[in-house]
Amino acid sequence: MKLTKKSHACVRLEKDGRTLVLDPGTFTEEDAVLGADALLVTHEHPDHFDEGRLRAALDANPAAGLWTLRSVADRLAPAYPGRVHTVGHGDAFTAAGFDVEVHGELHAVIHPDIPRITNVGFLVDGAVFHPGDALTVPGRPVDTLLLPVMAPWNKISEVIDYVREVRPRRAYDIHDALLTDLARPVYDRQIGELGGTDHQRLASGASAEL
Repeated sequence: MKLTKKSHACVRLEKDGRTLVLDPGTFTEEDAVLGADALLVTHEHPDHFDEGRLRAALDANPAAGLWTLRSVADRLAPAYPGRVHTVGHGDAFTAAGFDVEVHGELHAVIHPDIPRITNVGFLVDGAVFHPGDALTVPGRPVDTLLLPVMAPWNKISEVIDYVREVRPRRAYDIHDALLTDLARPVYDRQIGELGGTDHQRLASGASAEL
């Protein structure tokens, strides 16, 4: 499987000539959805969900489908009957040849005064886990963790403890658009030294073979 990092929380996974795109939001390059055979969206916040880009991907490939939670699915399902699938914690499905499990239910707490919304994480092919905006532990071994390193709802000690709890073989940074270049070496060093796993960072557009 080939993993390509796009800006912020979006990644592309490619296998056997098929492409799965996760969380193409407003901070992500417009070409992130090009050629997508399947799309997964963890929740409704615009840095993860850009309705226009999803519509463009679904229009470009009539065989493509979208799997997401109800708050997103309800906005797109009427225009794409049979192609938008509502999923929740505990579900499992196959999308474009990728086997996907759904883990998690709620977005992390931003502030007690802000109501929590739903959020799901996706475990792809039993190997790559994208938690969305939560520190969800899927309860099974994870080879590659897509690690939300910087957000209004987390701090670095929580990120480090999350890596320790999931215990992936490797972790790649996501949710990093708000992290300045000055801060990146600090995060790299602390997560790398304290997380207990192979912590790596890919520039936008860079790829790795998993």
